[in-house]
Parts: sequence; structure tokens; C-alpha cells
Amino acid sequence: MDEATRMILGLILGVGIMIFLVMCTKIHTFIALLIAAMITGIIGGMPITDMTNADGKKITGLITAIQSGFGSTLSSTGIIIGLGVMMGGILEKSGGAERLAFTFIKFIGKKKEEWALGITGLIVSIPVFADSALLIFTPLLKGMSQVTGKSVVGLALSLAAGLQLSHSLIPPTPGPLTAAGLLNVDMGAMILTGIIVSIVPLIAAIFYTKWLGTKIYQVPNEQGGFDRKEFKAEYIRSMSELEKLMGTKQLPPFIMSLAPIVVPLILIFAKTIFDVANIEAGVLNSIIDFLGSPIVALMIGTLIAIYGLAFKYSKKDVLKVLEDSVKSTGMIMLITGAGGCLGNVIKVSGLGDVLGDAVVNMPIPALLIPFVIAALMRIALGSATVAITTAATLTAPLMSSLGASPILLAQACCAGAISFSYFNDSGFWVFNGMFGINELKDQVMCKFAVSMIMSILALAVLFIMQIFVK
Repeated sequence: MDEATRMILGLILGVGIMIFLVMCTKIHTFIALLIAAMITGIIGGMPITDMTNADGKKITGLITAIQSGFGSTLSSTGIIIGLGVMMGGILEKSGGAERLAFTFIKFIGKKKEEWALGITGLIVSIPVFADSALLIFTPLLKGMSQVTGKSVVGLALSLAAGLQLSHSLIPPTPGPLTAAGLLNVDMGAMILTGIIVSIVPLIAAIFYTKWLGTKIYQVPNEQGGFDRKEFKAEYIRSMSELEKLMGTKQLPPFIMSLAPIVVPLILIFAKTIFDVANIEAGVLNSIIDFLGSPIVALMIGTLIAIYGLAFKYSKKDVLKVLEDSVKSTGMIMLITGAGGCLGNVIKVSGLGDVLGDAVVNMPIPALLIPFVIAALMRIALGSATVAITTAATLTAPLMSSLGASPILLAQACCAGAISFSYFNDSGFWVFNGMFGINELKDQVMCKFAVSMIMSILALAVLFIMQIFVK
């Protein structure tokens, strides 16, 4: 058996055994992910510990890859998750989340919540990293579920779908930006095409999330968890019922409830504008870079929530709310980190290069080459940005022979990277953890299924556009 076949077999066996352990044994997902990473690395031919080959080149061992994968994943998500749930805890306990939800619904109209959230996600994720945006909006999503009676799963997945589409298709997010640069595509054309390509997948995703909300019906409870039950139409409140319910509650002002969410978004957005426009403003650049980093922006949002919404609470009560909010995040972080372990083992083993090289020489339509490469990179590495970058890098030398429009090839890289949001994707575990999706079947029906639907439809749109774009 050659090395490439062995590496692919390692990935298949690792993921297959992980699924079996989660579904059929008492082994927790965290441990199952670690076992999957070990099986993938061992069968793929990785040394157990670091070593140096005959040429003097250092080879990263399996244990080091697992440890560094765990650390690097949590270095980018751990603090954000902690701050996000703290801010959310204050918003929930103070009634701020309910105030936001009621005002939001009153403005957009009843029965349009999923559409509004999907469009919001599509816009917000252009300047704001998708995982950060999801955490920032979590209090609003929970509040909307409590107020309307709709499943938090359907509402959250609607937002996540919009976030995922713009993160993967529309510059200046890093992946599409890189693809446009590598394939010499005009940035304005890339933005416009990304918006056009995202429309059909978003519409399909919202119809799917509305249906899924009746199949996975769960709403937040007062203990900070979720109640799961069989859906009944009478659970959904009418507008008159909502107004009557809100009239019985003493809720904080709308502006103060909105500030903990909007201020971090503005700060992050300002940093994005300065970075993309390459604005040189001396000390102001440093200030914007600092305040606009997700960690600092979310910390500011949390402080606004504490002093703007919980000012009547005693210190003891505020600390209890914060501590109770964080209690549920320990396992979320462990599972997210373990997903990073699996992704890093696959990356270090070189499996991504093997998969990419295998696709380049396939006799398939031009648009499918970057699409399949990106999809395989997403399977292997978990990161949409890395998948887009790898696909664009491998596609660039083939552009003259492929004979397809550079803008469509660049978007094909992006469309492929939307797919396969699964076990080694940190966003997959953040979503599942924040909204109480614990069963493997439900996890697959949420982020994984919607990512596949959007990816395939984005590719279909590109094939249609190819008829008109030369």
C-alpha cells in the first residue's frame, strides 16, 4: 500500500471509528475525537514523538500535533467563548435579551424571524468573524426563542447559514480575498459575484432551517439549558400574545440592551475597514487594532452589559450570573479543542497535499476542480479559509488550460469550502455547544446538512453563470 492510500485510509478509519464510538458506546465525543486523531495519525504513518529524518529535517510527532492542535484552536476561540457567554448571561438575566427579541420581531414582523436572521448573518459576517458573530448574537437568539416559542435551533441555524455564506463567498473576509488575489480577480467583481452566488443558497437554507425548527424543537429554560420536546403549532405565540406577555414584564431600555452587542460589532467592523482600506493614521491604527480585536471588543461588550444592565445587582449576584454562565462552557471548549487536534493531525501528516494533488489531474469539468479541492481541504483541515487558499493556490497554475472565467474559478474555490462543516471544524462544535445540540444525528442535521445544501447550490449557480460569463 502506497503512502497516499494509507493516509486516506487513516482518515476514513479515524472518522468512522469516532462516529461508532459516539453513537454506540458510552465514550464521550471529546475522547472519541482524540481517539480519531490518534488512529488517523498512526495509520497515516506519523511518528509518535518528534524526530529528525536523515536529511536533518524535523518531523512533528503525533502527540505534539495533538497538543498544538488543541492549543491553537482554543487560542482563537476559548477566550471569545468565555466572554460571549458572560455577556449573554447578563443579557438573559437582566431581561435585555427579551427586550431585544421583542423589538426585533415587532420591527420585522411575525413569522419572518428566520429570514431576518439569515440576511443579518450575511451582512454581519463580511466584517466580523463568523464564530465571533454567532457568540455575540447568542443572547438575542435565545431571547427570540423564549419570546416567540420557536425552536432556538432553527433560529440560530438561520443566522449561522448567513454567516457561513458571507464568510466563504464575499470579500473582505480572508478566504475570498485570498482567492481573488491568487487568481487575479477584480475585488469589486468578486464582491458582486459572491453576493449573487449567495442568494439561492441562502433562500434554500432558510426554508430548511424553518423546517428543522419543527423537527429539533427546543427552547431555552430558566436554568440556562434547553427543554426538548415534540413540536406543536400552538407553542408559537401570535403577535398579540407577545405584546401581552411583554406588557407584564419590567424590561431594560432597548438602547442599553442593544449596546453590548452593537458596540463590539462596530469596533470589529472599524478594524476591518482600516485593514482593508490600508488607512495610515498613526496612533489611531494601534488603538483601532487593539479595540477591534474580537477579544477586546467582546470584553468591552461584557463590561457594558455588567454596568449598563446589571447596575442594580449586587456584586455577589453579578459574579454568580457570570460564574453560572461559564459553567456550561467547559465541555464546549474541550470538544472544540479536540476537533482542532484532529484537524492538525491531518494537516501535519500531509493528507491535504495528497488530496489536492489527486484532484488536479482528474478529467472533470473546469469548475469542479477548484470546488472538489476546496471541499477535500475542508474535510481534511476543517478551516474554510485554508480550504479556499489551498484550492486557489493549486488552481492558479491551471487557469490557462482550464479555459474558465477566473471569477467563476475563484468563486468555485469558495463554494467548495462552504461544504463539510463537521467534526474537525471549530464552528461545528461552537454551534452545537451553545445551542444544546448533543445527539450526533441532530448535529449532522444542523451545521453539516445546511453547509452541504448551500455548497451544492452555490456550485449549481456557478454552472448557470458559466453560460453567460466567458
